[in-house]
Amino acid sequence: MAGHARPITLVGTPVLHQPCRPVEDFDAALRELADDMFASMYEADGVGLAANQIGVDLCVFVYDCPDADGERHKGVLVNPVLELPALENRRLDDSDEGCLSLPGPYARLARPDHATVHGFDVTGNAVTVEGTGLLARCLQHETDHLEGKVYIDRLSARTRKKVLKEYEALRAESPAG
Repeated sequence: MAGHARPITLVGTPVLHQPCRPVEDFDAALRELADDMFASMYEADGVGLAANQIGVDLCVFVYDCPDADGERHKGVLVNPVLELPALENRRLDDSDEGCLSLPGPYARLARPDHATVHGFDVTGNAVTVEGTGLLARCLQHETDHLEGKVYIDRLSARTRKKVLKEYEALRAESPAG
């Protein structure tokens, strides 16, 4: 596989908590970034990865994730814009969610069970991706990253505190901690 795995940026690092810059150049450097993002995501056993999760503040994310029917979807979205169903048509899925930038703990987080993202591929062609199930969650989670949000930002204060406490305990136990 092309690309080189880069270290995953952890929660608390400033690049994760601020909006990313739009991509303006659809060039070889962008394609190389996407390859590195896939390599990094696969090495970390993830299903999605935003550029700021490897320290790059550009509006790009990659995904390789099944939908509600188990069909696998893989791609790159550049400058994505998330579209959710209207409130009257929205059904929530309150599954557990985790994050490569906050390795270890998971928490229940209600998100719409359907999502559409409009954006571009690495060559600048317009693309639209519709997702259900885990893919819908992934599209929302990665778009959040590009806006400077981590999934714990959407949790109640009590749950967020519990997740961060568990994360810190796991970090303290790990040899690299």
